[in-house]
Amino acid sequence: MVIRTVLTALTALTLTAPSGFLAPIEWGGGPLTVDALPGVVYTAHRGGALEVPENSMSGLAAAYERGTAQVIDFDTRILRDGTLVVMHDATLDRTTYETGPVRELDGDAWQDVLVRPGRKLPGFWIPERPPTVAEVLDRFGGRIMLMLEAKDPQSLKRLATLIRSRGLTRSVFVNSNNPAVARQAHRMGLLAQLWRSKAQMRADRPEHWASYVDVLDVDYKARDSDLLRAVNSGIPRVWAHTVTTPKQRDRALRLGCNGIITDAPGLLSRTPIEASASAALRTRRGAA
Repeated sequence: MVIRTVLTALTALTLTAPSGFLAPIEWGGGPLTVDALPGVVYTAHRGGALEVPENSMSGLAAAYERGTAQVIDFDTRILRDGTLVVMHDATLDRTTYETGPVRELDGDAWQDVLVRPGRKLPGFWIPERPPTVAEVLDRFGGRIMLMLEAKDPQSLKRLATLIRSRGLTRSVFVNSNNPAVARQAHRMGLLAQLWRSKAQMRADRPEHWASYVDVLDVDYKARDSDLLRAVNSGIPRVWAHTVTTPKQRDRALRLGCNGIITDAPGLLSRTPIEASASAALRTRRGAA
């Protein structure tokens, strides 16, 4: 019998199966896939890092339970024994109570790491162990679209195994800043996402990636001309990162982006889209 503990801002969500591992709640007819996404997509970046402890299980669960995004994003690192864990930085220093390189730990040592919630976060958050990638896939896979960034490219084969074994190849975007990694992910049958910085976008020719990139993840701070080149590249999904204000969102939508990656999904969901951006969206939908 599956037991659920529903998340609030004060408590972590747990999902326990008889054998004691984290497992997905019933999927009904099958896992949610990329084909179910709406015309404009909101992604909770690291769970919504201005609103929850980034890359924590309780933060990711809050993003899911609040329903303010259609995609949940998290970062992945590989430990020395091959265990894949959820962590952005190469070191533990910024977001946990520990210090030193993530790569020096093994799965057993990871059990002693605790996320240090940011002092400026709304609400009260209890320190907790950062999850493994397998735990996140088991908890949310098929219930909402996931986006994971492979911070260590050598982990791609292990990530592919975890995703494939759970039947989630159409439910998880695999993100990288490296076009070669995106191409490799595509060849593995995964959904490939490629992110680019403002500086990179000045020289990029994104149409060269249209055959293998499912999502082009662009810096909202880029020049109008660079964003427009990305939007017109032939890549079906162009999502702007990392947006924190409605003004930033509305500019990206006016220029043709069809997704927003944000640290503040709650704020954006409460703030209506500006009239000119809404008109641009209606025009694009009518043309489609």
